[in-house]
Amino acid sequence: MKQRLHSFKHAIRGIRMVLKSERNMQIHLIFVLLVTVFGFLFNISPVEWMFCLLAFGLVMGAEMMNTALETIVDLVSPDYHPLAGRAKDIAAGAVLITAIAAAITGLIIFVPKAISHISSLWSSFSN
Repeated sequence: MKQRLHSFKHAIRGIRMVLKSERNMQIHLIFVLLVTVFGFLFNISPVEWMFCLLAFGLVMGAEMMNTALETIVDLVSPDYHPLAGRAKDIAAGAVLITAIAAAITGLIIFVPKAISHISSLWSSFSN
C-alpha cells in the first residue's frame, strides 16, 4: 500500500512539473477550464461531459508524453541530431493531432448550443 501511495506522489509531482514548466500544458489547462465553465453554463449532457473529459485526458496525456520524450531525447542527445529532431517533431505532431480532435469535439458540442443561446437572446430582444 505504501508503495502505491509513493507511485501516486511521483505521478502528481510529474503533473506539477509539467504544469509549471511547459507553456503548452498551461494553454491546455486554460482550455480545460474554459470548456468546463462553458459546459456548466450550457448545461451539457453527461455524454457530452464524457467526451470533454476524454478529450482533456488525451490532449494533456499526449502533452506529458511529448514532454517526457523531449526530456529523454535531450538527455541522450544533447547535441543536435536529425533523428533526435525527428523524434521530437513526431511527438509534437501527436499532440497536435489530439488537440485538433479535441477542438473539433468541442465545436461539435458547443457551437449548436451557442447558436441556440444567441438565437434565444436575439428573439427576446426583437420582441
